Amino acid sequence: MDAPYEERYSDLELMSIVEQGMIYMCACPAQLAEALLKLRSLHKYQLTCASNPENDAAVHAAIARSTVQSHHIMQDCLDTVIALEKWDRATLKMPEGLRKRQLQELLSDD
Repeated sequence: MDAPYEERYSDLELMSIVEQGMIYMCACPAQLAEALLKLRSLHKYQLTCASNPENDAAVHAAIARSTVQSHHIMQDCLDTVIALEKWDRATLKMPEGLRKRQLQELLSDD
């Protein structure tokens, strides 16, 4: 049975993770967030294509189904990374220790 499409993170939350990654030079969670945003865009696009009677609905349904599966896997991965790095799950703020470490690494490169 296929998992239903779900969004555990809002687009705003994902964009916040991306922004923090850029500010604090912590790219891994940001890359996951960007991948989720792209998968969401692909999923929406496939739903639009599937609704056009001139298109082969089976093709777009297959792409949409795979996108949903990929989205689910990447959300699980982001859940794991956030837990391992000890982000605040309620606010999705990067932990202070990680922010300081990233800043120290940036300053030590000079």
